[in-house]
Amino acid sequence: MSKLVLGIIAAIVIVGLFAAILLLDPEDAISKNVDVKEPTITKFSSMEESGSLIKFVSYNEVQEYLAESVIQNQLNSGFRGGGVFMFDDGLMLERRMVEAVSEPMPTSAPTPGAPPMAEPQAGVDEFDGGVGTGVDFSKTNVQVENVDEPDFIKTDGKYLYVLSQNSLTIIEAYPAESAKVILKVALDVEQQNLENMFLNGDNLVIFYHGSGDTMGIAEYDYIPQRIYTPKTIATIIDVSDKENPEIINTYEIDGYYHNSRMINDTVYLLTTSGVDYYNPIIPRIITEDAIFAPDVYRFPNPEPNYNFNTVSAFSVSGDLINSESFLMGHSNTIFVSEDNLFITYQKNLPHTFYEAMQKDRFFLVVVPLLPQSVQDEIKSIQDSDSDSFSKWNQIEKVLQDTYNAMSKEQKDQLYDKINKAIAEYDTKVREDTQKTEIHKIHLDNGNFKYIANGQVNGYPLNQFSMDEHSGKFRIATTSNSFSVRESITSNNVYILDESLKTVGKLEKIAENERIFSARFMGDKLFLVTFEQIDPFFVIDLSTNTPKILGELKIPGFSNYLQPYDKDTIIGFGRDTKVNQWGGVQTLGVKVSLFDVSDLKNPKEIDTILIGDGSTDSEALYNHKSLLLDKGKNIMSIPIKGSVDSISGSSIRAPEYKTWNGFYVYGFDSKGFKEKGTIVHFEGSNYSYSYMPARSFYIENTLYTVMDGSIKMNDIENLSEKKSIHIAQTGKIIPFMK
Repeated sequence: MSKLVLGIIAAIVIVGLFAAILLLDPEDAISKNVDVKEPTITKFSSMEESGSLIKFVSYNEVQEYLAESVIQNQLNSGFRGGGVFMFDDGLMLERRMVEAVSEPMPTSAPTPGAPPMAEPQAGVDEFDGGVGTGVDFSKTNVQVENVDEPDFIKTDGKYLYVLSQNSLTIIEAYPAESAKVILKVALDVEQQNLENMFLNGDNLVIFYHGSGDTMGIAEYDYIPQRIYTPKTIATIIDVSDKENPEIINTYEIDGYYHNSRMINDTVYLLTTSGVDYYNPIIPRIITEDAIFAPDVYRFPNPEPNYNFNTVSAFSVSGDLINSESFLMGHSNTIFVSEDNLFITYQKNLPHTFYEAMQKDRFFLVVVPLLPQSVQDEIKSIQDSDSDSFSKWNQIEKVLQDTYNAMSKEQKDQLYDKINKAIAEYDTKVREDTQKTEIHKIHLDNGNFKYIANGQVNGYPLNQFSMDEHSGKFRIATTSNSFSVRESITSNNVYILDESLKTVGKLEKIAENERIFSARFMGDKLFLVTFEQIDPFFVIDLSTNTPKILGELKIPGFSNYLQPYDKDTIIGFGRDTKVNQWGGVQTLGVKVSLFDVSDLKNPKEIDTILIGDGSTDSEALYNHKSLLLDKGKNIMSIPIKGSVDSISGSSIRAPEYKTWNGFYVYGFDSKGFKEKGTIVHFEGSNYSYSYMPARSFYIENTLYTVMDGSIKMNDIENLSEKKSIHIAQTGKIIPFMK
């Protein structure tokens, strides 16, 4: 056995001994003031597995797999040290965790006093707000119908629930004329902002970031130290009594909050946590009385870097249904349909790959273009018993002698031929290695079934770059190909079947541009790319041979596309122009109305231009901030900027004045029809109290929310009915735990 391997094994043993000393006596490792009571452990065992999914049967197996992974990475990178690297959070196990998940990981019934395990729930119709009023109101602007997305504000048609910093505000919002704050309470959170929640009937599900700590020994140290452990907190609150809300249940899930969705009465939560490759902490779900330990799975193909990606499901009534953890790359973008969860991430390559690629490129591309006699010499050197350093010195001399014997014209011709071949090779390699990994998990009322994984070239922009339709998964990506001479950007569309096998593709769309927005509508894809102009593409996905039906080139770009009806798409982005140096200058907010009734000839039939390059709209990067409703004939867009930029005045006022509010439009046969603006602030002494911008309606009242205030205006003439200030007031807030 080599000295390198022996050194690495010895280092692991030494660290293991330190950890063992720590773990055997918690009173030596942890202050005696710390409660080390061991909660009861409940295991899940409900995942239906596929052939590509491998389940770890014990904690030791997880530990050994990760340790072997890092040893292999160190060997591949030529690591020459005896120390041990700490990765990501650098976490060490406490005694209670080792005992909790030591082999085997048993399956047991829920412990008395622990939250009950919920039975699978039958599908239910969407609730009407839980108040039984039949009031017409808008909900959060989501990508997929019947798949709710979390937000900081929710309404049931009568009440508003607003999260701000560490407080929950309940407002009786309908009717608007008598709107009032019913309750404002603070939650026991660790100075974290409350930003995401779901509302279902009389129950709220609130997410926020928390933290815990565990004990660890730093590299080459010997004294245990407390190490930060990120947690995601999910709190379920019964708000049936608006003046006295009650916490039903609280779950602490190891890892960072990544995203969540609600389908019917089931909430699906994705959290991610880093990996300590020698003493990994298996993600857990912790309550006051119990610890729930998810099963852990991996895939046959190894990753150079790992994260735990934990998918948990619980009912809005507070019952934990399921939780499973997957050892994979760091989750990036997710897409959730009514039936499936798709987790995507960039497929990372080990850094040793690029060294190997450079070597392969030389022998596969460069050498075959050299004179035959030179090729023979190089082959003879490679076949010798010399070490790699000596071999390259000999090859270098052969190359130098060859070039010195050539005329300048001969060398230029050879270099040009080699450069072209290398460019082609690099482009192909980049396309083959720049991948997005896709994992598909079937969702069935909280039960999970892993279906398959697949890969496509390039990377998606965001959740709107993905869609599921008639059993097919579709994804739009941007690829970057680098060569010796240039960088080439292009775009792709892929169709994958139910097993995530690619069955159709359209590649190299709009070279040297990248995707700025995408929207799938049935068997059509509307795609916007950009470099200097805005190509708006209509792509047919009705067969497994995607094709471009129509294209429209206009100035500017759209960051977000939203359907108005089957023949009309609205784009939200910016206007642009080419400056005197040939570059692109970004101008004001641009809203475009696209007529796609003739798919081969899309048209921009109307535009709105607001402000200049300093003007901004949250609708450009957060779809939840936009209200667009054909039935109510309403479009409300949040806008922020200076008074001068928005008014279009060419003469700047001596004092900078801020304008924060909403531009509101209706529609007629010709396009947009301006209704007016709703001003939340206009002046020079702006008191900053950030709150994301939102618009929604209840019956005939338009509600707009921005920076700590809610305004209620008539949906037709925008006359103000009432306003409520909900930012921090300095008053004492009743506390709720």
